[in-house]
Amino acid sequence: MPPVLSVPGRHVIRRQAASVALRYTITTNHTPKASPDNVQTKLPSASGSKNAQRFREFDLQDRVFAVTGGARGLGLAMAEALMEAGANVWCLDRLNVPNAELEAAKECAQGHYGGSIKYAHIDVRDEAHVSSLIAEIASKQQRLDGILCAAGINHIHSAIGYPQHALDEVMKINYNGVFNCATAAAQQMFRYKTKGSILLVASMSGLIANKGMISPVYNSSKAAVIQLGRCLAMEWGRHGIRVNSLCPGHIMTPMVDQVFEKNPAARATWESENMMGRLARPEEFRGAALFALSDASTFMTGSNLVIDGGHTAW
Repeated sequence: MPPVLSVPGRHVIRRQAASVALRYTITTNHTPKASPDNVQTKLPSASGSKNAQRFREFDLQDRVFAVTGGARGLGLAMAEALMEAGANVWCLDRLNVPNAELEAAKECAQGHYGGSIKYAHIDVRDEAHVSSLIAEIASKQQRLDGILCAAGINHIHSAIGYPQHALDEVMKINYNGVFNCATAAAQQMFRYKTKGSILLVASMSGLIANKGMISPVYNSSKAAVIQLGRCLAMEWGRHGIRVNSLCPGHIMTPMVDQVFEKNPAARATWESENMMGRLARPEEFRGAALFALSDASTFMTGSNLVIDGGHTAW
């Protein structure tokens, strides 16, 4: 009779003395009782909520967010998602006057949803300006629930001969700007004791070298943003502030149009390099933004969400 190793209440393990093979017999002593303390009982009451028909974890009613790069393209698409979930969203961009795309979003917010969209000019390179603006936004409702950092630029050039002024500009916006905005937001979240979430928009270009796009500085800046997200998550996690990064694949945006102007063949290359055989649309990232900035992701921090049509999964 082979010896029997017993773990009380759970497992009975028979081991053959002359063999390395193990046979496991799983025993169950009881059936767990259904608990009335399910997820719905732990969530705030949805009574009177304009978004009560949605999953309550995604309800952002009365919350305040800032979105940099929020005047158009990807940033605006994600800002609209937050607004539609009930949030008061500040779209921040370097445009002195918002374009028609943002004005249309504001009109939609006023007529159909409980949230709002407002616009303010920002220079993410200027740390003092960023801190002042974010503090002003937070002071209006005595809270700031998070920020989505989506401002970024690209400069197509080979590494040898890369203009120093272009290198400085890309890094100041893509990395320094993200750092300035994330830390300014966190300061206000600490000030008003608001737990919340920060989402840094990086890129799959921070994970790979892109075929058909020679942009070593842009790619390096996005890799730095991914690592920054992990570091800030580690610093602020015990204080109720979550930080994650988002890595989109190739999206049809004005920035990508600039690439195609210089290299028209790049589009066919990029489309063939992912498993979907096409480029993404900005609105395909709305769900990711809402998930990352809402209570639907309260146990996610220090993560990097890759949404690239399978480009990096080959």
